[in-house]
Amino acid sequence: QVQLVESGGGLVQAGGSLRLSCAASGSIDSINSMGWYRQAPGKQRELVAVITSGGRTNYADSVKGRFTISRDNAKNTVDLQMNSLKPEDTGVYYCCVWLGSKAYWGQGTQVTVSS
Repeated sequence: QVQLVESGGGLVQAGGSLRLSCAASGSIDSINSMGWYRQAPGKQRELVAVITSGGRTNYADSVKGRFTISRDNAKNTVDLQMNSLKPEDTGVYYCCVWLGSKAYWGQGTQVTVSS
């Protein structure tokens, strides 16, 4: 059993910054990739950013240059630094980690960007 606990969401004005954090615990042998997804109202969940165990990163085009994903392998944590936030970044952000081919999801944290 793997538990993911997210923190750091909230309300921010456009142009502001937020930092999301996710900590994994439980029956963890080795984590492969870790990532963040988001779901806006009425839309499908979409990938925001992912980072491999070796540190390679991939970002959605819409957040490149504004968001930075990082991880601490010793602590099993993954963070998402979000700068220059836009109203279209509003949504529920979910942490996701892969152990082998199995994905585990956090409960989600709300990010609201006001114009």
